[in-house]
Amino acid sequence: MNKTKIIATVGPLTYKKEILEEFVNSGVDVIRLNMNYSNHDFAKGIIEKINEINAKLNTNVSVMLDLEGPCIRTGEFQGGFGLFQTGDRIRLYTKVGICNNYQFSVNYPRLMDDLKFRSVIKLMDGKVILEVVEKGLDYVVCEVINGGKVASHSKLYLPDVVLNRKFLTEQDRDDILFAHKMNVDYIGLSHVSDEEDIMEINDLLIELENDHIELIAKIQNERAVKSFDRIVDVSDGILLVRGDLSVELPLEEVPNVKNKVIKKCQEKGKISIITSEFDTFINNEVNPSRAEVSDLASIVSEGIDAVLLSGETAICDNPLASVREVERIINAAENTIDYKIFYENNLKRGSKNIVDSIGESAALSASSLKCKTIIVISNTGYTAKLISKLRPSCMIVVATPYQNVARSLNLYFGVLPVVVDDDDFDSINEKAISIVKENLGLKSGDKIIVTGGYPFKKVKHTNFMKIDEI
Repeated sequence: MNKTKIIATVGPLTYKKEILEEFVNSGVDVIRLNMNYSNHDFAKGIIEKINEINAKLNTNVSVMLDLEGPCIRTGEFQGGFGLFQTGDRIRLYTKVGICNNYQFSVNYPRLMDDLKFRSVIKLMDGKVILEVVEKGLDYVVCEVINGGKVASHSKLYLPDVVLNRKFLTEQDRDDILFAHKMNVDYIGLSHVSDEEDIMEINDLLIELENDHIELIAKIQNERAVKSFDRIVDVSDGILLVRGDLSVELPLEEVPNVKNKVIKKCQEKGKISIITSEFDTFINNEVNPSRAEVSDLASIVSEGIDAVLLSGETAICDNPLASVREVERIINAAENTIDYKIFYENNLKRGSKNIVDSIGESAALSASSLKCKTIIVISNTGYTAKLISKLRPSCMIVVATPYQNVARSLNLYFGVLPVVVDDDDFDSINEKAISIVKENLGLKSGDKIIVTGGYPFKKVKHTNFMKIDEI
């Protein structure tokens, strides 16, 4: 059982219940719905299938809903795409109009105000590059610096352009209300620029009295990188979208951003998610390249919380093979994690309260006594998140009476949440040990750690830890 979590994106080839069930059986922890390509009816059907699978398999797979965000896209091209020739001049309009080889429109009416002379516009993941050379009243003229095909509804990348628009779009607001209604566990915030974007969504969740949904900020543009230290403080987690970021930044800077994201998330106890880079799977080739395997193994060895599979499960012909290969690579790479470093780094920051001290003691004892698992009996999952931050070498099994709490823990490194329908601490502990024996293959003489708040439900924080033998 892997400690590093797997997020699988659902697409046109993976919406069937039997495939989703195979995902779960193959190690997927979170199902992602990309609202760029989904509507509420499709998403509702997927969520209902996941709920049925959880009930059938006694699992707690979570759902992440990824917002489209304030994304600027081209209109519909005649024939499905335009062909821009290097050196040609193209007109860009903000009013809906004809899109062809010489002109196209976008879905953002104030773009003309935000663009400047010599502003750069990138399309098709940076393969096509335009530069603004003239501004009119309702259009700009762009010179094609790098030509190529541009598909309908292509995303515009605008390095160094500050957009004067509201972050929360009407579509995103509707999707958040839908997520609230469907009891979704995580929301991915696309095209974040600064901490105010996250606070705007957080305010909406407060209005809805929803304290369950966790917010994952996506770092995918240059402004977000510059505001990262403030963004991480107000988010529950960070998703680094390396593909988008490599369009806006020089390629050699992306690994440095990745290192900073991982380090800062671990310092703050925030979820760290990195996108995978398996183009071979997306192109329906059988075996990943050595570079792709090395890339995934490297980020796993750094102790990230989760890996996001996007096209690898949404559009490739054999999504189950993608998941199984990723699971296999993760399993091997986790053997290279230096768990001691995480604990020592945390000790340098010092304990802040009783819960911190107990969490640190549990992680240290698990390592020094070679314990097989840490069982956390929890109402909220807070202590489990804290222990996960310390990256103990064993699994953290969280026994909770609440399914919402169990699902909220699925993106945290090394955490295996289980729902135990009981109110008595000793009964929950007994059932949790039984589950641990079954799932982790514990045998007589194996040491375990149990921690929680006692009396259960009568105290608000963890106040004890004990070491037991099976």
